Amino acid sequence: MNTVPFSDWEKLDLRTGKIIEIDEIPGADKLYKLKVDLGKEKRTLVAGLKQHYKKEDLKNKKVIVFCNLEPRKLKGIESQGMILAAVNEDHSKVHLIQPDREIELGSQIS
Repeated sequence: MNTVPFSDWEKLDLRTGKIIEIDEIPGADKLYKLKVDLGKEKRTLVAGLKQHYKKEDLKNKKVIVFCNLEPRKLKGIESQGMILAAVNEDHSKVHLIQPDREIELGSQIS
């Protein structure tokens, strides 16, 4: 396992969010277009969760978002961050990481 200096960890902006909208993406078997509320802002993210979560199971789910990840276009949609999940080796199990108690949206992970 590679190690990183603490100064690299400090560069990450991880925040609590809540999925407020879930949309299908035409022609995408694995991807959803999500709107995530981060408290002071809302962001659009594209996430490969379709094979693991039904839309109704994602609605209002609390998540952890990697906010300062460089934006990336997927299926023509700019994804403005990444939702964190635990994934097993063969990617057959994907579980979203979420706070274990209520906390304000946009709270920083440290």
